Amino acid sequence: MRAFPGKILAVVLVCLTLFGSGFGSAYNGHPKLVVVITIDQLRGDYLERFRDQFGEGGFRLFLDHGAYFTDCNYNYANTRTAPGHATLFTGAYSNAHGIMANEWWDPQKRRQITSVQDDSVRNVGIASDGPGASPHNLLADTLGDELKLATEGKARVFSLSLKDRGAILPGGFSADGVYWIDQASGAWITSTYYRDQLPAWAKNFNDSRRADKYLNKEWKDAAGNVLGKTVPQTNKNGKPASFYDVVTSTPFGNDYELEFARELVLYEHLGSGTATDFLSISLSSNDSVGHEYGPDSPQVQAMTVATDRQLADFFSFLGHQVGLANVWIALSADHGVAALPAWSNKLRIPGANLDGKKMRVQLNAALGSKLGRAAEYVSMFDYPLAFLNEDSFAAIKIKEEDAERAVGEALNQLGLRGYFTRAELARGDVPATPWGEKFLNSYSPEASWFVIGLPVPYNVGSPKGTDHASPYTYDTHVPLAFYGLPFQPGTYRTHAEPIDLAVTLSSLLGINAPSHAVGRVLTEAIAVPKGDVVHPGSAQASHPSPSSIEPAARSERGSVQ
Repeated sequence: MRAFPGKILAVVLVCLTLFGSGFGSAYNGHPKLVVVITIDQLRGDYLERFRDQFGEGGFRLFLDHGAYFTDCNYNYANTRTAPGHATLFTGAYSNAHGIMANEWWDPQKRRQITSVQDDSVRNVGIASDGPGASPHNLLADTLGDELKLATEGKARVFSLSLKDRGAILPGGFSADGVYWIDQASGAWITSTYYRDQLPAWAKNFNDSRRADKYLNKEWKDAAGNVLGKTVPQTNKNGKPASFYDVVTSTPFGNDYELEFARELVLYEHLGSGTATDFLSISLSSNDSVGHEYGPDSPQVQAMTVATDRQLADFFSFLGHQVGLANVWIALSADHGVAALPAWSNKLRIPGANLDGKKMRVQLNAALGSKLGRAAEYVSMFDYPLAFLNEDSFAAIKIKEEDAERAVGEALNQLGLRGYFTRAELARGDVPATPWGEKFLNSYSPEASWFVIGLPVPYNVGSPKGTDHASPYTYDTHVPLAFYGLPFQPGTYRTHAEPIDLAVTLSSLLGINAPSHAVGRVLTEAIAVPKGDVVHPGSAQASHPSPSSIEPAARSERGSVQ
């Protein structure tokens, strides 16, 4: 059922009367629950592109009854999943929170590691001898951490995603529970960083084999056309494909994740405490579909419309369980995506699929020829980001800055438009331009020597499909929207950034912003409670007047259904 029941509307109206003189705070449990929905690879134009296909209660909860910012862009170049999630929840960029990529080269361990890999812990929920995962690479705390600090631990903080990085980085250091799936089996897991064993409800969820019901299904669009299937298969190595590979390239991956989210809300009794609780949900399947088919495909259109239905059902569940008048909801994404190069080429817009693995071989060959000695100079290449092997350069007595400059010039020879070295970024030695700032915000002290290249627009580092990892608007533009009692409904065309999400929610909750946050409070979208005064010259008074807000999108709170 897409529309919200009349009882929920009545509760909303009652709460408007009760809390008309203010919005409460995290300390007294108003709101009861804050939910942040991050949709992996939900590009910023999708909400307008597919708007006429949305039903009530999903994306329209934000578009028609919430505060919706149309001009929200990441102000950095490293538009990947891990940096995006860290940025949203710390209110800072990579130069503060430290997460510059999904993976990087660790010079001490002499191997590639992931952004959340932690050899000191182990995963819980499956039998595994491999490394566990935790937020130990984060250099800044998160919105959830500040909520825990402010309420002396009374607030309960949970985070989940099909991807470990999509769950761990939003959850921060102090979360009560963080869950992601074992990609092979689909079982929900956590790590000993959080707890020694799964809670009984999560173990029962796995034991009842809920994942199995999402196998052997057909994904159809509204016209009944089959767009995909979740039939178990073998991969190119002849081994069984993982649950993740089979299911997450369809909407069934989101269905599975939201089913687990409902169990979490129910069994952890979210929204029933004396302080505000917090839940982060990162939906991963949209990213898998976008990579494979591209943003202009029938599959991405159908996936976005399916996500709308799934969110409507989940928000209806929250209405029954907690009451929407007691919930604030925020929506954003970790990055966008480029058009398929084949599609852009049809429109005479140059684009190309590149093979990052072959490019690393070419880089090492070019460097070997220039330096007079064959070696592995580039240990890892995640287009357009190159991580250097410090030992190979040290063997021929080349220092960091010269080594990085040599790699940068080799990248230019392969067709990139420019580059920035780690040494330059560490010194802040960039042009005083918007582009220079994007790359400065992409710096992190966490990794080995590296070079960030500036790719040609619509060139992607995968031999098929498409990707994201550039400073261009198709990768940086994401939605930003809020729903809840404090927010003045409307479409806002003032500039915003994802770093504003955590800062705005912190301000409304009456708590400190995350430790390294640099975002702004989006005061133009906040309703002024009765009795509050906006003084001339204040932040709220100085923001654009309502005339700069789309009039047709403004609605009275009481009209929510």
